[in-house]
Amino acid sequence: MKILCVCGLGQGSSLILRMSVEDILKAKGIYADIDNTDASSASFERCDYIITSGEIAESISNPKAKVIIVSNYFNKASIEKEISEIFEE
Repeated sequence: MKILCVCGLGQGSSLILRMSVEDILKAKGIYADIDNTDASSASFERCDYIITSGEIAESISNPKAKVIIVSNYFNKASIEKEISEIFEE
């Protein structure tokens, strides 16, 4: 499974989001290839999931990826709840 964590520039917030997603999935015993990137690159990268904010999600057009919107890049409990569909695979 390939997951992209996305923010505007692909460096700050997306890296923090990536670290949280890695921790959450690791705690659940789920392996995924997780990377962080910017919004324009996310539209062209091959992946299964894109995790980002609602504002950025509107600018991403990746037909093969499921976009998951998180409301807070810094709250792990919130992120865990919002990405729960990944656990159900």
